[in-house]
Amino acid sequence: MELRHLRYFQAVAEELSYSKAARRLCIAQPALSRAVQEMESELGALLFDRGGRAIRLTPAGDVLLRDTALLFERLDEMVRRVRRTAAGEEGELRLGYIRPPTRGFLGPLLKTYRKRHPKVTVVLEERTPERVAEMVSKGRLSIGLTRPVLAADSLGLKSMTLWEEPFAALVAADHPFAGTHALVWQDLADQPLILLARREGAGSHDTILAACEEAGFSPKIVHSPSVIGTVLQYVEAGAGIGVVPASVLPQSPLVHLLPLEPVRGVPLVMVWAEEGNDPAVTAFRDLVSQWLSEGRLQAKG
Repeated sequence: MELRHLRYFQAVAEELSYSKAARRLCIAQPALSRAVQEMESELGALLFDRGGRAIRLTPAGDVLLRDTALLFERLDEMVRRVRRTAAGEEGELRLGYIRPPTRGFLGPLLKTYRKRHPKVTVVLEERTPERVAEMVSKGRLSIGLTRPVLAADSLGLKSMTLWEEPFAALVAADHPFAGTHALVWQDLADQPLILLARREGAGSHDTILAACEEAGFSPKIVHSPSVIGTVLQYVEAGAGIGVVPASVLPQSPLVHLLPLEPVRGVPLVMVWAEEGNDPAVTAFRDLVSQWLSEGRLQAKG
């Protein structure tokens, strides 16, 4: 059964006249009558009672008319939504992000985006770097603000670097280092270190190891948790020194964040799938690019 057959039926059901329906549809009356009969044959049900001088809908025809009206309402709405989506006026943006480095700009950025595209539904997912990349590659996220991951190329992801963020040392407030203004990497030699697990951020992890090697020592890693919040908890408990991106701004007075010199950093990147050309996604990428060129993206909270 084709959509045109349903339109034929709807016209006859609303006019309760084959001649009037044929004029409304601009088709020959015999062709219209034949199309309705074919529908009845296919459905195995009579749609019209033709016993009197005027035709009437049967109960089956009445059901089909109501459902046909609903179907065409949905169809018309679908066409409107497709056209609005093509114009970037409607759609869905599923954004994956990591919190610390995006804290200072993500709220204002999304507010601007929503003003420009009020009919786009924005869904936020806070995840680890590896998880963001995986979900973008599988189409579960439209775009990600995250760290570089080793699997990015094999996952077929495109990326744009937003900035490179320096590492810092996170120490307990009662640690001997807490009273200093900055540390050099060599200061971390023989100190118990707490790093985010490599599986959750291979780029960050490997950069830290390389910085330690350049400083002439192998790091003594005592804990490698999966989330940055657990690094802070270990430091608060006096388990060691955390090495974290500088955007990790602890609210607790029990820890201090100290710059590490020479500066070694890890990028924050925007990633999207190769086929990520949905208008809502493209509009978000364009806005991020604009803010980046205008210096409105900040590496600190």
